[in-house]
Amino acid sequence: MAHIHLPEGSIPLWAVGLWSALAVAVLAVAVYRLRRDGLDARHVALGGMVAAASFAVFQINVPVLGGVHLSLSALVGILVGPALGAIVMFVVNVLSAMLGHGAWGFLGANTLVSVVEVAGAYYVFQLLRGSDWSHFPAATLATIGGLAAGSVLMGAIPMVSGITGVEISGLDLGIYMLALVALNLAVAVVEGVVTGSVVSYIASIRPDLLGDRTPTAGPEVTST
Repeated sequence: MAHIHLPEGSIPLWAVGLWSALAVAVLAVAVYRLRRDGLDARHVALGGMVAAASFAVFQINVPVLGGVHLSLSALVGILVGPALGAIVMFVVNVLSAMLGHGAWGFLGANTLVSVVEVAGAYYVFQLLRGSDWSHFPAATLATIGGLAAGSVLMGAIPMVSGITGVEISGLDLGIYMLALVALNLAVAVVEGVVTGSVVSYIASIRPDLLGDRTPTAGPEVTST
């Protein structure tokens, strides 16, 4: 959901290198975990489907404060986990950059933001489900939490990097980024409700996709 829409060359080269290097490191860890833990055909297919859905939704942009939109990154995390989810969101960010949705210089930074959303939503959802929360509130709150963390990182990256070639700076830039983070938090509530509804529906028809056991019939009673 959170995404940096600044034009190419807005941050210095050292910052591009820093965020890119961190993103490469995170993706390397994700690939390592996938190779270590293995990946079955079901998750590969599911990863492809959520990548397509996330990319399609991601292109619907609401032109407010540079643009806000849904991305389904939290749903990606809940369904396929943080490791495969990181790869999925990297692909979504690459395809988006190819369409001009996000500068190439921010590919590393935007990937980090997406990974934080994916991992945050996944771990909060697992924690709440482990505490016997039902699917809808667990997925809704996990989505809001994951997207909130991503929004804060999205606001922090330009502040840490320093923006060049724009008229606002210093306190004005901080106020602008705070407004953008607040707007993203409001959108996170909407995406949380959407994700909670989708997860609840999936739980009703394919609970195995969420790691839940499919209800089985009890032992058959026979008379003698």
